Amino acid sequence: MKISFVKYGLPSTGIVVVTAVSDGKLSESAAKLDKKTGGALTRAVRGSRFEGKKGQTLNVIAPAGTRLDRVMLVGLGKAKDMTVLEMQKLGGRIYAGTLQAKKGLVVVALDAVTDAKLSAAEMASEIAFGANLRSYRFDKYKTKLKPENKPNIKTLRIACTGFANARKKYGSLAKIADGVFFTRDLVSEPPNILYPDTLAKQAKTLEKLGIKVQIFGESQMRRLGMGALLGVGQGSVRESRLVVMQWNGGPKGRGKIAQPIAFVGKGVTFDTGGISIKPSAGMEDMKWDMGGSGVVIGLMKALAGRKAKVNVVGVVGLVENMPGGNAQRPGDIVTSMSGQTIEVLNTDAEGRLVLADALHYTKERFKPKFMVNLATLTGAIIVSLGSHHAGLFSNNDQLSERLTRAGEDVEERLWRLPLSDAYDKMINSQIADMQNIGGRGAGSITAAQFLQRFVGKIPWAHLDIAGVTWSKSDEPTVPKGGTAFGVRLLDRLVSNNYEN
Repeated sequence: MKISFVKYGLPSTGIVVVTAVSDGKLSESAAKLDKKTGGALTRAVRGSRFEGKKGQTLNVIAPAGTRLDRVMLVGLGKAKDMTVLEMQKLGGRIYAGTLQAKKGLVVVALDAVTDAKLSAAEMASEIAFGANLRSYRFDKYKTKLKPENKPNIKTLRIACTGFANARKKYGSLAKIADGVFFTRDLVSEPPNILYPDTLAKQAKTLEKLGIKVQIFGESQMRRLGMGALLGVGQGSVRESRLVVMQWNGGPKGRGKIAQPIAFVGKGVTFDTGGISIKPSAGMEDMKWDMGGSGVVIGLMKALAGRKAKVNVVGVVGLVENMPGGNAQRPGDIVTSMSGQTIEVLNTDAEGRLVLADALHYTKERFKPKFMVNLATLTGAIIVSLGSHHAGLFSNNDQLSERLTRAGEDVEERLWRLPLSDAYDKMINSQIADMQNIGGRGAGSITAAQFLQRFVGKIPWAHLDIAGVTWSKSDEPTVPKGGTAFGVRLLDRLVSNNYEN
């Protein structure tokens, strides 16, 4: 779908979207159309429950006195309701309500709203962003789609005052959407197509944006001592990979690259549970157990795409967790890159083993200002928070607060859970430095305590995104399927706090 911004005005054909505020008061554009159609919009409002509240829509088909196919009247609510997030949701609703546009063109005639905090241009750019996010589809493997099952909308045109400013602002938002779409694509791919090597190659494509990408094979990781990560993948015929991505968009100090910030992702491209095998029901969902790595890769694309003025490192550990003659066994002891030994009591608690080596590697090589890791780590976080928040664990209050604020800004919400010595003791092992599970209770917390043992004193946060990586229903800006939860959140974290 092409999105464009044009000079304020009303179209003569196709579908036009106009607005109303609370109490059903029509915007200037809507009022002009109402007059042209002999009061058709006013009659439609009187004959319906439409009151101009946010989220409300009303359609008038082929109004008399025009050549328009349809007028879509959308509610903005009260002026104070017209936030960035509400405009994005409005854009998503406009797309969903007009995707079968017969002529392929939808025009939004957008008027400024008195007392609103957003200008017409700001509203326009956010509406466009929301519509773009909602337009995502993953149908590359559908070979018999009927025309009526495909979106017909080809162009979304937004007419407003200050359209040049809207176009400029949307330029950066479009790059963020590119990162979101990349993540959604990766998470949606089937596991016979996306496995450690092919996922690493997808990350490699980011080099065209100026990102430096290094891919480590098993022999290199073995020399580095990554016994925890390699142990997870040893039952698979697919070789494991570690991918390191560097975007150096920030300032240099005395000819050197300034200290970076770092994001680390779990990339289990398929998780059977290994020898501690999962139940068969729902196992197909485990193709998106690489969601954390997908977010990190998509985030790097978004940051490089919009030329973020910051130095960022993205590291993802990529494995496939399979049963087999050489698979890791419950009871095995592995030695991590840090030198700490781990007793593997459950091979389905594998993501933390991958992250242990990835976090230690990132800490030792880059010595970043902070590290944030993302992982679809525990089913326990779904029991705790469902699909409405991701779990947040951190050793640093400032980083935790900044992450929480960024999540609120983009409506990818986090909820902080505790870390303490009492929980840490639950993963002590009798025969190794630690064990990879801590018992029946507090499963998400003990997983986070495990990770904390590999980060040292560096400010660090762990986001458990198991409940928010995949959606079974449509939301205004997130169609069902892969959500890319975390890309916009972390992009906002960077833009709010770390760009110079």
